[in-house]
Amino acid sequence: MTIAIALLTQDLRLHDNPVLHAAARSADRVVPLFVLDPGIEAAGFAAPNRRAFLADCLTDLDASLRRIGGRLLIRRGSAAAETARLAEETGAVAVHVAAGVSSFARRREADLHRHVGDRLHVHDGALTALPPGAAVPAGKDHYAVFTPYFRAWQQSTRRPPHRAPQHLRTPDGLAGTDPAAVRPGRTDSPGLPPGGETEARKRWQAWDVTAYEEVHDDLATDGTSRLSPYLHFGCLSATELVDLAERRGGPGAEAFVRQLVWRDFHHQVLAARPEAAWQDYRSKGDRWHEDSREAEAWRQGRTGFPVVDAGMRQLAHEGWMHNRARLLTASFLTKTLYQDWRTGARHFLRLLVDGDLANNQLNWQWVAGTGTDTRPNRVLNPLTQADRLDPDGAYVRRWVPELADVPGRAVHRPWLLDRPPADYPRPLVDPGEASARLRRGRGLD
Repeated sequence: MTIAIALLTQDLRLHDNPVLHAAARSADRVVPLFVLDPGIEAAGFAAPNRRAFLADCLTDLDASLRRIGGRLLIRRGSAAAETARLAEETGAVAVHVAAGVSSFARRREADLHRHVGDRLHVHDGALTALPPGAAVPAGKDHYAVFTPYFRAWQQSTRRPPHRAPQHLRTPDGLAGTDPAAVRPGRTDSPGLPPGGETEARKRWQAWDVTAYEEVHDDLATDGTSRLSPYLHFGCLSATELVDLAERRGGPGAEAFVRQLVWRDFHHQVLAARPEAAWQDYRSKGDRWHEDSREAEAWRQGRTGFPVVDAGMRQLAHEGWMHNRARLLTASFLTKTLYQDWRTGARHFLRLLVDGDLANNQLNWQWVAGTGTDTRPNRVLNPLTQADRLDPDGAYVRRWVPELADVPGRAVHRPWLLDRPPADYPRPLVDPGEASARLRRGRGLD
């Protein structure tokens, strides 16, 4: 009898899982392993919202594995050390893991190799539809602009999705932690979505991707897939989602695939430039404005700009925010208030269930003008954006109850009302000077 270990990280699923697939092909028995690594907690990435979602994911995956004859083994400690200890216990002939792009993931892979040597097999293309490095421009290690990357991505060959295993045998007698013990004592957001592959696949089936092109910018309609948390934890495969969307076809599916390509794009940037997680990808010599009172007002959704406050309050309640609201609130912090993008990125990572290092940090840098945007001084005017993304004010009234009785577009400019609501703040900055700090800080005046 031969045994292989499938070390699961951000691939908590049965369907289209290259790590599980390879482990099952390489041995008679498979130990699906998840390690609660204190290094993740020390780095601040084990935020309560994500821990709660993770607990759901692990519970669901364990139940799915038990239905086909296996089980999920959960242990605490260094991922490399615990994997090596398990390999020693079981006499495992192989260890399989998905390739990551962050500095932490790379250190983990290096540590694994030191502990288990040639038994380690690292699988590209498990966390993205196209592996980082699979498409690169001549003489360079990554694409720095999305559009040429998108063209190259479209011309690239992607692997077909793997079927979910029908049977998987896990050795008996292995001690581990119960998935329920992963759940934190509290969460920061009361309206978190449930985690797990079962829920993810239900959401995909229920979502109308054909309408996506028409409604994805509309804040009040909330017509996006809301699948980002499930992609972050690997409850759904990006490869399979692309395949499913392309099978449906049409403008909505094409627009959705484009968003998945943005995800791949950011992963290939971070794979090539892991320091971009906290350093400017393209520094503009910003002299950021520092004002803790303004930053806290932004975090609390008390800026006086209703659409910005609505987005921040949705984030606080759900641990999730509409993509357009993310861009708008990020632009407000970095371009209107001209505060350091890292201030916002940290807050998002604390609350977002889908708090992914590549997507979060590089989207923040794109908005701040220190990343891959070819127009680094672009400003998303909060009032213009409010009129376009929430034309009837329904999104604002949903999340800012102080303005629930203000009709129509007037809700976006409450300071112009004859009787502005007494319990809603005045704007932090003059709406007519939205980009003044940016221009001064970058020496554009």
